[in-house]
Amino acid sequence: MYQLAQINVARMKGVNIEDPVMNEFVSYFDSVNQLAEESDGFIWRLKDEDNNAASFNPFNDEQIIINLSVWRNIETLEYYTYKTFHVDFLKRRKEWFQKYGKAFYALWWIKDSEYPDITEAVKRLEYLQENGPSSYAFNFQSVFKKP
Repeated sequence: MYQLAQINVARMKGVNIEDPVMNEFVSYFDSVNQLAEESDGFIWRLKDEDNNAASFNPFNDEQIIINLSVWRNIETLEYYTYKTFHVDFLKRRKEWFQKYGKAFYALWWIKDSEYPDITEAVKRLEYLQENGPSSYAFNFQSVFKKP
């Protein structure tokens, strides 16, 4: 059996997460993360011992934040992303974030009970940016079936 991994990244308008331009966005971290964790189909998300995902910096760039999570399937992640109050943040993305190249998120299938690491997730996002959707990394518009 397989489950869905996802990474999404954003380049902040602020110099880092503490920049005042990011205050409103940051004020919703806990509620958005709680909503995800309580959503049907949610399995896991990358976070530190303080429940913070924004502390990870695989790009060595203080302006980039990442989110890495695992979901039961496409449908549950898509519902959370576009049918809950999370969508309000997508609609307001330009208030806090700069454009991030060709792709700012990537999806891929992983075996049940496995979790992706940051290095793998970044490689899949970069692959999607350079090569477009494939079974290695895809998006909601070009979903590839479970292996």
